[in-house]
Amino acid sequence: MPLDAEYLVDRRRLRRSLSVWRVTAFVLAALVLVGLGITFAGPGAVPAGTPHIARVSVEGLIVNDRDREKMLRRMADADSVRAVILYVNSPGGSTTASEELFNAVREIAHKKPVVTLMGTTAASGGYIAALAGDHVVAHRTSLTGSIGVLAQWPNVTGLLDSIGVDMQTVKSGPLKAEPNPFEPTSDEAREALRAAIMDSYEWFLTLVMERRGLDDAAARAIGDGRIFTGGQAAELGLVDEVGDESVARGWLEREHGILRTMRVRDWEVDRGFGSLGLAGLAGVARLLGLEGLARQIARGFGSDLGLDGVIALWHPQLIEE
Repeated sequence: MPLDAEYLVDRRRLRRSLSVWRVTAFVLAALVLVGLGITFAGPGAVPAGTPHIARVSVEGLIVNDRDREKMLRRMADADSVRAVILYVNSPGGSTTASEELFNAVREIAHKKPVVTLMGTTAASGGYIAALAGDHVVAHRTSLTGSIGVLAQWPNVTGLLDSIGVDMQTVKSGPLKAEPNPFEPTSDEAREALRAAIMDSYEWFLTLVMERRGLDDAAARAIGDGRIFTGGQAAELGLVDEVGDESVARGWLEREHGILRTMRVRDWEVDRGFGSLGLAGLAGVARLLGLEGLARQIARGFGSDLGLDGVIALWHPQLIEE
């Protein structure tokens, strides 16, 4: 029997009305939760204030991130956080950002135990971050190491010559704004940059020696920029154990009496919605059947990525992403 036209119109109106009410309910729920300071928790989440192990993830390029630093300070001061699992899955990034992250995690470690667990990659600046843990665990096939720093810049003088563009510059000294892509790099400029690179490298190498208990000769032998698997890194003393999160939790239990039965809570960086956080907004959207909106929330409010200055990065082409 053909469907009645009036029935179809009513169905369309009903669907439109439901969509409007869902969006309205989402906005109201978000405002209420923000006002009350309630964090939305998904199934199996750890209630606020419950003693737990905090898991913080460092993934992708490491860049300066004030919101992340604030979160780490809160974590250090939170009485409910009994220990921290630092999950690192990063090829590195800005050397300065990696240093800031290392220092922030060490501040936590002064108050509660921190164990590092490496993911697929914890190399270069990612290894700097990993060194912040009191104990470092890597998967057998994790990639780590890449101890070193670099600076890269293009030179487009040939291209400019081919199209008849002549760059003119006035500067206060011969090394100001050097190197730059619009003129050949002088020996003096190259040497000045190399001195800065080597100073950062010596800092990195010293950090490895201090955190891993290696002497100068051993550190320099493996600090030539090469990468290692987790298995190789364990043999060389760059990590403590090979394993997964259960191994990391075993160390917490063995050395600090933090039972394996203690719940783990993922701490996420708050990107501007107070204590609600992106996870809460996305969760409310999912409850209301707005899956598309939930995905947009999860993707849409991340920090802008950018790399400036000297970098500690194993996979340089990622800079373009």
